[in-house]
Amino acid sequence: MKRYCQTLTLVENPEMIEKYVEAHAHVWPEIIEGQREVGILDMQIYRKGRSLFMIMDVKDDFDFQRDMARLATLPRQAEWEAYVAQFQGCDPDAPSSEKWQLMERIF
Repeated sequence: MKRYCQTLTLVENPEMIEKYVEAHAHVWPEIIEGQREVGILDMQIYRKGRSLFMIMDVKDDFDFQRDMARLATLPRQAEWEAYVAQFQGCDPDAPSSEKWQLMERIF
């Protein structure tokens, strides 16, 4: 199993942040199914203020560029990305792999 950690900063708006949190309490089933289909075994997102930290555990043969690009083509994924983009403090037209910045493991 491989692990990827990523970070993202939300918009500076408490109401929008709460809506983002609420959206993730009810992630659409197609989104979870798509993650499993491309090899994401588990995904967790943590928040402190506007800062998000994502942990993705993936299959050994998962290729980040290839499989995240494939995920973007699956049913409802583009719709989900467009919906959550309003809460994210980055270019709403950027793909998820550009919004979420990979972190380097140092320990």
